[in-house]
Amino acid sequence: MSDAGADVPSETVDALVIGAGPAGLMAAEQLGRAGVQVVIADAMPSPARKLLMAGKSGLNLTKNEDQQAFQKNFIPLPTALSAALDAFGSNELMHWAEGLGQPVFTGSTGRVFPKAMKASPLLRAWLGRLDGYGADLRRKWRLVDLENGALFETPDGLRRVHAKATVLALGGASWAKLGSDGRWASLLTSQTTAAFEPANAALSHTWSSHMNRHFGAAVKGVALRSGPYASRGEFIISQRGLEGGGIYAVSRGVREGHELVIDLLPDMSMDQVKSTLMRRKSKDSLANALRKMLRLTPEKIALVMEFARPLPADIAPILKGLKIPDVSLRPMDEAISTAGGVRFTSLSDTFEFTQIPTVFACGEMLDWEAPTGGYLLTACFATGRAAGLGAIAAVQASKDE
Repeated sequence: MSDAGADVPSETVDALVIGAGPAGLMAAEQLGRAGVQVVIADAMPSPARKLLMAGKSGLNLTKNEDQQAFQKNFIPLPTALSAALDAFGSNELMHWAEGLGQPVFTGSTGRVFPKAMKASPLLRAWLGRLDGYGADLRRKWRLVDLENGALFETPDGLRRVHAKATVLALGGASWAKLGSDGRWASLLTSQTTAAFEPANAALSHTWSSHMNRHFGAAVKGVALRSGPYASRGEFIISQRGLEGGGIYAVSRGVREGHELVIDLLPDMSMDQVKSTLMRRKSKDSLANALRKMLRLTPEKIALVMEFARPLPADIAPILKGLKIPDVSLRPMDEAISTAGGVRFTSLSDTFEFTQIPTVFACGEMLDWEAPTGGYLLTACFATGRAAGLGAIAAVQASKDE
């Protein structure tokens, strides 16, 4: 922090929300509904760009499952985050979306989507609701300092805003082009924040030439694990490595230094695989046996040949546990989300900074981690709501003084 912009134009408002993604807009909604004057400042020309990007693939809002099972996907699970999810979990989020005129449906895997299968109708309705509350959305306002109020670079030069309560919803450090660049971390102390790391990330690998024809192919019906993390999701063989939901779910294990292992036949036991292969005819090549007897796809066979040659006589252990060496996470800016950010130990149960009174934090800028599949968005909404409620209490307390 610094004394930059000591003589710039300033104003005082009841509440200031910095960041117009899902968490920030949810905080602003709580404030607006309570009749609190709220200014929303965002560095980008338009709000919620990452939400809109997520909507291009259907906008997986949440996961329709038991709350206990839902929260098991957050490791670790700080008390404040657990309480926020208890108060605003998947059921509440579905009801909220429908209240905006956006009916939802639950897919076969429990994932919940708007029936419109995109984010723009929901966002338009949401911004309309906020406008009805009198929320003032200011675009291209980039936060540059938090000393003596919030200092912004704006199209009209430096501006300072003093607020009775401030909610920071500044995002993580991935997809910088959409507004989440993590630059805000330099405004806080190193004791307050944990270093950013990629989460839900694709993996890099340098392939041999025989894999070229499989680029873009989907590998389905597998189980993946890396250390304590496991997934039954599918993935894609890409020119640069491995990507897709199944990989994202276990990428944390790779980041922590664990080996990536793929079970190519998760619905068969080791004994079943061995007994099946024992029936192989002498005239059949191994590749034909894998294809005909075990119904392995060309992509799965190619992975075996890529990572397990020379093949041993007994290949059942390989098929049930194919080790994938020499993989690394793609750069952080390409990750779907990030670990690291504001430590929960520096926040109260209402998401208020213990060392910066009346300033709250929420969303992806907090140090929590969860897989894709609706968990990320739900936690952004839930923590934004909790921070907004905390900010309401701070505004009311200031008026009582």
